Amino acid sequence: MFTIPMFVCFFFSTASSISSAFYFFHFNLLYQHKRPENTKKYIKSNLKNVYTLFSISFGFFFSGIYIFTLSTGALCWKEGLQQKASEAFLRQQQAAPNLRKMVYGSVVAADDSEEEEEEELGGLFRVSRPQKSKKTQANALDCSHFKADLSHNWDLEEMLNSIRDCFVTGKWEEGQDAATLLKEDEELYGDFEDLETGQVHKSHSGRQDEDDDAEETQVKVEDEEVQKNKRLEKKRRLKERFDSEYDDGEATYFDDLKEEMQKQAELNRAEFEDMDDETRVQYEGYRPGMYVRIEVPSVPCEFVSNFDPHYPVILGGLGSSEGNVGYLQMRLKKHRWHDRILKTRDPLILSLGWRRFQTIPLYHIEDHNGRHRLLKYTPQHMHCGASIWGKTQPLHSNTGSVLLKCDCVFFVQTNFRIAATGVVLDLDKSVTIVKKLKLVGYPYKIFKNTCFIKGMFNTVLEVAKFEGASIRTVSGVRGQIKKALSTPAGAYRATFEDRLLMSDIVFLRSWYPVVVPQLYNPVTSLLLPVGQKDSWAGMRTVGQLKHDLGIRNKPNTDSLYKPVVRTQRRFNPLHIPKELQKALPFKSKPKQQQSRGKTPRDLQRPGVIREPHERKVIALLQALSTINNYKKKKAHTVQHSKHKEFLQQKTKQEEAKSKRQKELRKKLYRAMDQKDQKRSRSSLKGAPQES
Repeated sequence: MFTIPMFVCFFFSTASSISSAFYFFHFNLLYQHKRPENTKKYIKSNLKNVYTLFSISFGFFFSGIYIFTLSTGALCWKEGLQQKASEAFLRQQQAAPNLRKMVYGSVVAADDSEEEEEEELGGLFRVSRPQKSKKTQANALDCSHFKADLSHNWDLEEMLNSIRDCFVTGKWEEGQDAATLLKEDEELYGDFEDLETGQVHKSHSGRQDEDDDAEETQVKVEDEEVQKNKRLEKKRRLKERFDSEYDDGEATYFDDLKEEMQKQAELNRAEFEDMDDETRVQYEGYRPGMYVRIEVPSVPCEFVSNFDPHYPVILGGLGSSEGNVGYLQMRLKKHRWHDRILKTRDPLILSLGWRRFQTIPLYHIEDHNGRHRLLKYTPQHMHCGASIWGKTQPLHSNTGSVLLKCDCVFFVQTNFRIAATGVVLDLDKSVTIVKKLKLVGYPYKIFKNTCFIKGMFNTVLEVAKFEGASIRTVSGVRGQIKKALSTPAGAYRATFEDRLLMSDIVFLRSWYPVVVPQLYNPVTSLLLPVGQKDSWAGMRTVGQLKHDLGIRNKPNTDSLYKPVVRTQRRFNPLHIPKELQKALPFKSKPKQQQSRGKTPRDLQRPGVIREPHERKVIALLQALSTINNYKKKKAHTVQHSKHKEFLQQKTKQEEAKSKRQKELRKKLYRAMDQKDQKRSRSSLKGAPQES
């Protein structure tokens, strides 16, 4: 308990005390020898040293006491440390609960499913119970729970007698003999290998198994019927053991009935064990676990009377909001395997959720300005919108989870049935579908840029709705509707950018909203008699109706080809104002001269009648001029041929000259190149360069 720091502190405190005592003794000695002057002088010089020695001695003294106190207190917690640890461990072991024992009541190991089969009750339940074999008890040992009994007094004779049989000197029972236990251990644990030496130790049972394996190659396997009887006997014994352990003393009617059902189930299982399920169902019916019975109310009687087992019935559930009928907005695309595009207002069969119904869709596409324009046919290779009337479906965050599959009615029997696929986008009538409408009118009065139009509307009210609308002519002149006229009915006044002609046609381009047809026709093919379920027919298209009724379309007379007869039109001459003519350049000014009137008879030149001699002279001059013209023409032809030959020869000479110059240039360039190479080689060798 006495440490080195304590010893050092006490040593220095003792030394400082002795030094201070020496100083006091020396002061007393000087005083006794009656030397007051020396004493006073000495005291003044050494008084500071005395105070320092006293403070050091007291400091070391109290430091030693403090260290002694700390060392004594620091070592106190180590006293009884082993006992405290053991007590804490025992408290922890006793306080920690065994969860497995709390849940299952007793620690029981699982039965080995590979060696022993579990017993069945009624062909449906299995009974699991603990086994009392040596191997099961060893595997079920709970080593995590330890209770130490500290109340044993080994000085008493009773305590010694309680453990006397644990040694070889004790008295052993027949089943607790050492040889018997070793044999059971060998059966329990079997062979093992020494990992340090690598030696394999085989038990007696292991060696016996090797001998048995050698013998089994010579002995035939027992008959399957014997093995089967052994399994049945084993199950019967397990059943009796279960009854003896778990049955109450008094048997009730329910127990008797359960026992009878169990015996019958065992007989059925033993009898039909080797049969397949189809044959076994014919004898004993469907066993529990092979079917589910569901009762569906409000089913049509035709569904039961015309039930066909060849058509499987799939049951599904509908939400509370799926029974409402309303508008559905969809996005779909024609299937690439379908050979024809789809037409608006042709009925289709839609497979939507758990329902199949027939409806009339309207196809539309959204323009850049947000307008939903009606389409007469679906696009060939792109998506389009569709609006239908049918049962609503719940929409989730992912709208692609609802799949739409359309079956084309017109091509059910011959071609690919899936006409289009798509998804449901919305469940309300938020989309207004419009179609293009062109109204045509004709002018009947023209006043410069203003004209009166008729034939486009029928009443004044219709004109009032379209006041301010933009109109245009076929020739491209734009205009605007101003106000309705009193007569004739439907006429109005309009202004245009330019003056119109009576032959112009004026048209108004507008948009008309289209109403979605409210058709919801569920497919009731399962209610038809057996053999006719494929012949369900819904609403037919216009083309099918005309084909079935033999109705042929009457051609529109305006669409037929006919000869075009156009009257010749006479245009007014171009009139340019005089002020504009003055401003035009000379080449753009009109240069049409006025036609002269008839020459008066007195100014007309009379005809000349020549004499016979004059006529001969004129004939001779004409013959000479004709010969002269012929000679000139012939000389011109010869000269042209000669000039052509000259040009050909000149071309050949130019080609030869260019070829000769090209050869000369090649020789010159070759000589210059050789000279440059020679100069570069001489410069590398250090020789003087040639000038």
